[in-house]
Amino acid sequence: MELHDEIRIEAPKHEVYAALNDPEVLKAAIPGCQELNKVSDTELEAKVALKVGPVKATFGGKVTLDTAGAPDRFSLTGEGSGGVAGFAKGGADVELREDGNATILRYAAKADVGGKLAMLGGRLIASTAQKLAAQFFENFSAQVSAGREFS
Repeated sequence: MELHDEIRIEAPKHEVYAALNDPEVLKAAIPGCQELNKVSDTELEAKVALKVGPVKATFGGKVTLDTAGAPDRFSLTGEGSGGVAGFAKGGADVELREDGNATILRYAAKADVGGKLAMLGGRLIASTAQKLAAQFFENFSAQVSAGREFS
């Protein structure tokens, strides 16, 4: 499954990039996020509770960041397991571009799922993933636009 989108965030690029590296902002923005811990400058561990169709599970996983092109672009890869519900793994490439006093955030993501999740069907998985991505960016944009300081 692949997702592509872009969003305009009413904040300068350096603030958007800082917020993308702030575990508290990410925890508040990720739908169903129960825990998010920074293991190192390039690794995060998370626990997220999700419901996809009839399958409800808590996923534990790791995300690794590649910041070689930062702050203009970076990528992330991750994988998580939800026990009997299955697993998910994937990655995303993110690009940040200044647009006046705002920032255009563009992303392209790929994900694979297995276990019970894979049996639900591609359309349900894709629509749920798009809904979750939209919720994340709506939450993230609201956090960044609120003008708080990021660590």
